[in-house]
Amino acid sequence: MVELFTSQGCANCPPADALLTELTRRGDLVTLTFPVDYWDYLGWKDTAAKPEFTARQKAYAARRGDHDVYTPQVVVDGETRLVGSDRDGIHREIERGEGDGTLGVAVDLDAGGDGLRVRLPEAATPGGPVHATVWLVRFEESRTVTIGRGENTGRTLTYSHLVRSLQPIGMWKGKAVTIELPRQEGPTPGDVGCAVLVQSDKDGLPGRILGARLCTPAKI
Repeated sequence: MVELFTSQGCANCPPADALLTELTRRGDLVTLTFPVDYWDYLGWKDTAAKPEFTARQKAYAARRGDHDVYTPQVVVDGETRLVGSDRDGIHREIERGEGDGTLGVAVDLDAGGDGLRVRLPEAATPGGPVHATVWLVRFEESRTVTIGRGENTGRTLTYSHLVRSLQPIGMWKGKAVTIELPRQEGPTPGDVGCAVLVQSDKDGLPGRILGARLCTPAKI
């Protein structure tokens, strides 16, 4: 699970945006791009940024206790932060996660005609109380933006799995649970996909990603 916090107004971000696109093409990762808004004052207002994405990045920093917030920043499996363009470091962290089975909760999804059904199993091994939030993420598969002002003036940048919304849809406390959502009515512009995340939390702060799964694009 790889999250990139980026900004259209940050001159250091384009290499990280390109790397995230490469990782998305692998097909064995859940990758998400979260545009943040704290560089908007530099002369270009990010056209995809939302305050809640900035809040998510700051919440990660608060949970780690380092208050280290910058762009481009990658967070792997909800825990490890790296510079978003650090190709070698990010690949090492992904490989480490694959070796220790970090994402241990199998997320079963059924995007049928009437909506989305999420099934989570009972915790495989007892390890004390489990408290996790189940998130539904809607994202654009790809968006290309031409930057008119600021540090990236004149550049045309492409983003992959560009998050539109992050919505809590339930809780998981270690017991088998099924969460059902109705199909969204009305037109959905753009090529929209979704992902379901199971993320541990404590005192309202996001922690380790316990499970993640991409949905097929649908009006969910």
